[in-house]
Amino acid sequence: MLTRPLLYILFLFFCQSIVAQTEKKDSLRLIEQPIPKEKTQFAELADDIKKVFHLSSKGLHKVGHQLNDVDTTFISPNKYNFAFMLEQSTWFEHYRLGGNNQDGNQSISFAPNANAKIGIYFGWRWIFLGVSFDIKDLLGKAKSEHQKNRKEIVFNLYSSKFGVDLYSRKTGSDFKITSYSNFNLDKDYTDTKFEGFESKIKGINAYWIFNHRRFSYPAAFSQSTNQRRSCGSLMAGFSYSQHRISFNHTLLPQAMQNQLRPSLQFHKLKYTDYNISIGYGYNWVFAKNCLLNISLLPAIGFKKARINDQSEENKDWKKWIKDMNVDLITRAGITWNNSKYYIGASLVLHTYDYRKQNFSMTNSFGSLRIYMGLNFLKKKEYR
Repeated sequence: MLTRPLLYILFLFFCQSIVAQTEKKDSLRLIEQPIPKEKTQFAELADDIKKVFHLSSKGLHKVGHQLNDVDTTFISPNKYNFAFMLEQSTWFEHYRLGGNNQDGNQSISFAPNANAKIGIYFGWRWIFLGVSFDIKDLLGKAKSEHQKNRKEIVFNLYSSKFGVDLYSRKTGSDFKITSYSNFNLDKDYTDTKFEGFESKIKGINAYWIFNHRRFSYPAAFSQSTNQRRSCGSLMAGFSYSQHRISFNHTLLPQAMQNQLRPSLQFHKLKYTDYNISIGYGYNWVFAKNCLLNISLLPAIGFKKARINDQSEENKDWKKWIKDMNVDLITRAGITWNNSKYYIGASLVLHTYDYRKQNFSMTNSFGSLRIYMGLNFLKKKEYR
């Protein structure tokens, strides 16, 4: 028989074993199951991300609505999400160099042959993206090495309140002499080929439309809205551009070289242009679905330039020059648009003026577009 003390000892041992097994099971259960606190933190993080995304999408939608808020008695808003367009574009440019001394002003002008392209574009809301091809390439006509060096990149954004133009252009060197003055020559050198001129331009132009609820720039230049009643608007803008001009005067006809002013015997001209513009644009609705736009933005430009002259007698030209000049941005467009289909043409021309006491240069470049296309896939609110 077991004594009473031994029974007490066995009873205590039994109780401790039960407690130990219970604690082991509980510890295993804690290992197998996720910690509730950590699960709550991840869930809260996911909820926060959803809230931020929801608020961001609502904010973007609100900003988009504000940027394109219009008076529907003057402007019909764009009812479609996407657009398709075919376009034929022609780039052109012109440069005039001038030199002054006691004998008066001497000038000489250059321009390349216009460069024509065909493009295919797809648009979403404000933005058009696409690709263009040189017509000579499509026709199988060979181009010279000077023409192959041409490069053009353009990005345009037109909304009701503001617009932005981004551009980068590099010319070839297939220029010709278009005009000149104050040369005493026995022969006419107009239209003579000149391969000693090259230009690179890149910049950004941004502008604000004050009467944006009644005046629509997109109606004239991106076909995303329709102007129903004639209206105009005051506009203001800012522009920044970089210009690099290379000029090898030794490739001019010998008779012109002999009479060329020292101030025109430079090799490179580099200048940066900052300007502030203010102007006016007008949309004339001259028939149903027909619109004519003309806008002019004169600008006061601040130019920071450097002329690198290779002539020993003109070393004093190698210095930084800060000057104020007048530039001009011109736009014109005509279009027929019934909201679904459209056809039209537009012209955009940039003119920059650089002047010093005995030297001046006016360079202009622009594009002429002829296009046709259609809008498709209506927005949800117009279905």
